[in-house]
Amino acid sequence: MPKLWEITKLIRSKNAGPFELTFDVIFKNRAAYEKVRDAKIINRQWFAKTYRLKPDVVTIIDYDAANAIKITIPRKYSSGSFDD
Repeated sequence: MPKLWEITKLIRSKNAGPFELTFDVIFKNRAAYEKVRDAKIINRQWFAKTYRLKPDVVTIIDYDAANAIKITIPRKYSSGSFDD
């Protein structure tokens, strides 16, 4: 199986307001997106373990129109705060 970076055209993180981070995984084509989406390779348990979070705070949205998977997690510190 190929590595995730090999079948995506963009993997990015960005602020989703002051209290959340969003990760976008945008695939090169529909077939790769559907294969990963349907296999549930990107899931709450895996992402939570990777970022040392509880699975219940991880939100994953399959965005078919853009061949993308969006993951949202709470920020430990608010954006722009001293601890950020």
